[in-house]
Amino acid sequence: MASSALPRQFALDINQAPKPSLHNFLPNGNEALVDALSQSIARWNSPSKTTSHSIEGRWFYWWGTDGAGCSHLLSAMANQAEQHQVGSIRLSPNEPSSWVDAEHKLSAAVSSAPIIMTLDDVDRLDPHQQASLFRLLNVVHASPYSFVYLSGHAPPAQLALREDLRTRIGWGLIFEVHPLSDSEKIEALSRAAKERGLVLSNDVLPWLIHHFYRDMPSLMALLDALDAYSLETKRAITLPLVRELLQISGHTP
Repeated sequence: MASSALPRQFALDINQAPKPSLHNFLPNGNEALVDALSQSIARWNSPSKTTSHSIEGRWFYWWGTDGAGCSHLLSAMANQAEQHQVGSIRLSPNEPSSWVDAEHKLSAAVSSAPIIMTLDDVDRLDPHQQASLFRLLNVVHASPYSFVYLSGHAPPAQLALREDLRTRIGWGLIFEVHPLSDSEKIEALSRAAKERGLVLSNDVLPWLIHHFYRDMPSLMALLDALDAYSLETKRAITLPLVRELLQISGHTP
């Protein structure tokens, strides 16, 4: 039997989770967005194909509900930039330090090499961050070497932002990220389990969809915790094991 002294971080252990990418994003209903982002990546190393008068392929905004995958896609673009050795600026309303020197970094890079900028939760920017983003978008618009990827929880016209910033955000390509259905979540989790080499009993994933958090990041985190707990206890991943882990971690259904 498992001991109650087992580390509680099992339920939160995501250290071994694969980095977000376009490959591990299930595109059901979002194929057009994923395809557009793939084409945008291809432009990073071909800036001569763009002009200072065009923002097609360089300027994106997508929106959706919590758990729809908006943050996953932003992280995927930043991770892809790292893989391609393309400079990137990651901004967040929760990290004031990420805005320090962002305008200088973007302005200094645009004349010599491609650089991308990502920003999640644009609808949560404070007035100072809104002013900074307005200036940053002007820099992006003026350069064929810079790319911007933004996400929020509403279409541009409905964002609680200053009017001129809402207008700027709407200049690029706009997509709504459609959340996965329960069957699509099970498909995504099954694929993630297969990538990790995990074998789950048939009743595990349907049960999790209805008894655990429904957003994909939480479900993926639990999948990693189950992997670790299964190795620790040398037991197969069955429904009793899942319930036991959730009880130990304080997530009693």
